[in-house]
Formats: sequence, structure tokens, C-alpha cells
Amino acid sequence: MDYKKAGVDIEAGYQSVELIKKHVKETMRPEVLGGLGGFSGAFSMNAFKNMENPILLSGTDGVGTKIKLAFLLDKHDTIGIDCVAMCVNDVACAGGEPLFFLDYIACGKNYPEKIASIVKGVAEGCKQAGAALIGGETAEHPGLMPVDEYDVAGFAVGVVDEKDLITGENIKAGDVLVGIASSGVHSNGFSLVRKVFEMTKESLETYYDELGATLGETLLAPTRIYVKAMKSIKDAGVTVKGCSHITGGGFYENIPRMLPDGINAVVKKDSYEVPAIFKLMQKKGDIAEEMMYNTYNMGLGMVLAVDPADVDKTMDAIRKAGDTPYIVGSCEAGEKGVTLC
Repeated sequence: MDYKKAGVDIEAGYQSVELIKKHVKETMRPEVLGGLGGFSGAFSMNAFKNMENPILLSGTDGVGTKIKLAFLLDKHDTIGIDCVAMCVNDVACAGGEPLFFLDYIACGKNYPEKIASIVKGVAEGCKQAGAALIGGETAEHPGLMPVDEYDVAGFAVGVVDEKDLITGENIKAGDVLVGIASSGVHSNGFSLVRKVFEMTKESLETYYDELGATLGETLLAPTRIYVKAMKSIKDAGVTVKGCSHITGGGFYENIPRMLPDGINAVVKKDSYEVPAIFKLMQKKGDIAEEMMYNTYNMGLGMVLAVDPADVDKTMDAIRKAGDTPYIVGSCEAGEKGVTLC
């Protein structure tokens, strides 16, 4: 008896590391010390030594049951982008710059090419966020997970000068809400998605005219990363008063998280075009509109609160970063919460 016969292939692990090295290398920043293979990732504090009062930020997340679609379509090169996005967007929400990222992949059996494909996506997400992929772990779990399945999670660390921290405490009545377009369903609410649509390869490969793509292509579209957009806004001299990353819980749970007491966020539903996938899902699943806005991003991945005088500069900065902005509402005096009208 040996470890391989017990279900853990150490040689496959070595092969995975060799295959991912080139992807990891592409994410490096000058502050990264050492290379791949150490027991810990080292990152120099030179990245923020000139800040007045640097504050470290962190975010951790996975991609939920969206990963089931990757299994069905045998497509694994974008799920890592989702994992990075869910973490770094939370860091960016507080005004932070993501510095480095670590990933964790648990699998029933280590197929090196599949692991390399997953990490390729993680590295792509890190490049989009400007974060270094400085470490990770791939763990085989024979007997615990099916041999053809895996799960991926990640952890991001970022930094912000305390004076630039976005807290929402200075939001006041009259401030404007600016939304940034999402790339689709992102990585939340897939337990409901999988109830609405038949989860078979044939179903996911069905082309829908209203989507302009197959169902699988639309649903697996990676989560948009908003780090560049938030940096562009900051570089334009705009002070973002509040920022909400629209994830699980949709509008009703996430927008109030950025609000101080006594402020109600009023969002106009007709201020932007809701993507076709949400309309299709709502119709096919007979889902109440309130439930859709309480579960999904409905086309807005981020919602910001800015001073009215800064709206044009904010919109221009978002466009400059390659994203699409909308003026979606305003802040009013009232009970803390969100009103959709």
C-alpha cells in the first residue's frame, strides 16, 4: 500500500505545479519576494511605505454552485477569474488596491491539465486586478469528493491609505447613485439558476436569440473585475462616498450596507437596460421581480454614491477604464434602506 493507491497522486501534484508556473509568473509585482514553491508567500511593504496611515484590507470567497456548469461543459479556464473577482471587488469597494492573492483548490483527483486551466483563470483575474498570485494549494480529497469534481476558493489582501477609505459615513441626501454594468449573473444565485434551467450539456449548449449566445456561454461569463474602474475614479480626483458590490442578496441586501442611518437609496429600475439573461430567467422560472432584485445584480455589479458635482468626472473615469456607467438614482433622507421605483 502507498499514498497513490490510497488516492493521492503526489507526482500529479508536481506536474500541476510545473504547468501553472508560467501563469503565476505573469502576475508578479516588484514587491513579491522569492518564487513559487516556498512554504509562504512573501510581499514587501514597499508597496505602501509612502502612505500616511496604510490600512490592510482582505477578502475571501469562492464561486458557489456556478462551478457545476464548468463541470457539465468541461470548461475550467474562467472559473478562476470569478474566484478572484469575488475577493478583489470587495477590497476595491473599500477604496483599496489589491496587492496579492492566494487560491485553494480541492479536488477528488488531481488532473494536472485541469488544475492548470483553473489556475490560468486565477492568474488572468489577478492580472486584471493588478494583484500578484503569490501562493496557493491544490488538495486531493479521495473518498470525499467525486474524482471529476473540484471546488476553488481564494483570499485577497489589499491596502488603502486611511484618508481614502470608503466608509459611506459621509453620504448625504442629494448624492447621486452611479451603477457600473455587470457582465451577467456573476457568481451568485446559481442554486436558483440551476432550478430554472435544466442542467444538462445539451441545455447549456442551446442557443438563444435574445442572449446572442448559448445559455452556457452566458451563464459562465466571468464576473467583472472593477479594480481598474475604481482606480480610474480615484485618479480623476473624485471622492467616492460609498460603494456597494452587488453580490448575493442583490440590491436589497447590498446597497444598504454602504449607507449611514437616515439615508434611503432610491434606484430607478428604468435607468438602464436589464440584461436579457435576467429577463429570461424571471420569465422561465416565474420568479417575482422583488426576488430577482433580492438575489441577483440585475445588470449592475457596483453601485457608487458620489457628490452631484462629481457625476460627470465619475462617468468619464469609468468609461476610460473600459466599463459602462449609468446614473441609476439618488440618496434621500429617510429610513436606511433601498427603494426601487
